[in-house]
Amino acid sequence: MNLDISKILRILPHRAPFLLIDRVLELSPRQSARAVKCVTYNEPFFPGHFPGTPIFPAVLCLEAMAQLMCVLAYASDAVDPNQHTFVFAGIDKAKFRHPITPGDQMIVGVEVIQHRQNIWKCHGTAVVDEVLCAEAELLAAIQDRDSA
Repeated sequence: MNLDISKILRILPHRAPFLLIDRVLELSPRQSARAVKCVTYNEPFFPGHFPGTPIFPAVLCLEAMAQLMCVLAYASDAVDPNQHTFVFAGIDKAKFRHPITPGDQMIVGVEVIQHRQNIWKCHGTAVVDEVLCAEAELLAAIQDRDSA
């Protein structure tokens, strides 16, 4: 399954400048997903992170993983994004191994570690040119929009 930006926008509530996946390349329901984020210098955080040496913020790598995990959960359980929301619940074992800079094409991946009812736990990665740049275990839950 391949999802372009218009389909991603129907699932995720995020909008520019906080939408951090451009295209879903692969999606295996209840198992894994891969997406691409094209990192460009025009993004609003680069002038301050860091002047003269632009580096994609590590915390945004985690956010991109979480957004992809949300897309995977919605596609896996046919959850209606108008009725439910995906809330980030935790991060474990986060490691940042290599900087990501403008011009890089970041491949974000998530693999399901555990899925019970509305709780999802995934291992996420961010890779550029086959170099592992970041990884973490992510925990999130699907909630009714009324209770979120």
